[in-house]
Amino acid sequence: MNTIITIGRQFGSGGREIGEKIAEKYGIHCYDKELLTRAAKESGMCEEIFEHQDERPTSSFLYNLVMDTYSFGYNSSAFVDMPISHKVFLAQFDTIKKTAADGPCVIVGRCADYALQDMENVLNIFIYARLEDRIERVMKRFPDLDRPEKARDMILKKDKQRKSYYNYYSSKKWGHIETYDLSVNSSVLGIDGTARLISDYIEAFEKTY
Repeated sequence: MNTIITIGRQFGSGGREIGEKIAEKYGIHCYDKELLTRAAKESGMCEEIFEHQDERPTSSFLYNLVMDTYSFGYNSSAFVDMPISHKVFLAQFDTIKKTAADGPCVIVGRCADYALQDMENVLNIFIYARLEDRIERVMKRFPDLDRPEKARDMILKKDKQRKSYYNYYSSKKWGHIETYDLSVNSSVLGIDGTARLISDYIEAFEKTY
């Protein structure tokens, strides 16, 4: 096993669970919010800041400035003067690259596919599902969402945040089929079936390099 798997996902589609099952099958680590802890530690910023900014866009993002700053590192004057949301993105971007350099793993969300686009052994997956299935899953996960309308509102809000974040920081489009190597509807095969399908795809992918 030499593949790094990135997973983009609709909220409530089971993307994180699928990623964990794939990681368990291959004996590798699945990174989700653990990335925030590592990014905070390596950047010297408070972890709570990363949690608050997690996969949330900013309307004042200056793409060229941020990417130029990334090439110079955290100590540049431009980085020091940068809004906190930009600093968080750069720290996560750097952490994702370091995590991938450590070896095969599964990385969920956070523009990981974009951060690793120059690596050949990366397989980019997107998980989506029928809205009614996502509502059911979200209601089970969050007891406070005791009505389908509440769950639906949360799903739409989270998807909007993820889409805006991804489209802001990436040159690709969130959820668009051409952005990923494989897009899977988890409603069709369920969590376990989707994980098995992706595992088969990974094994076929590994034979290509």
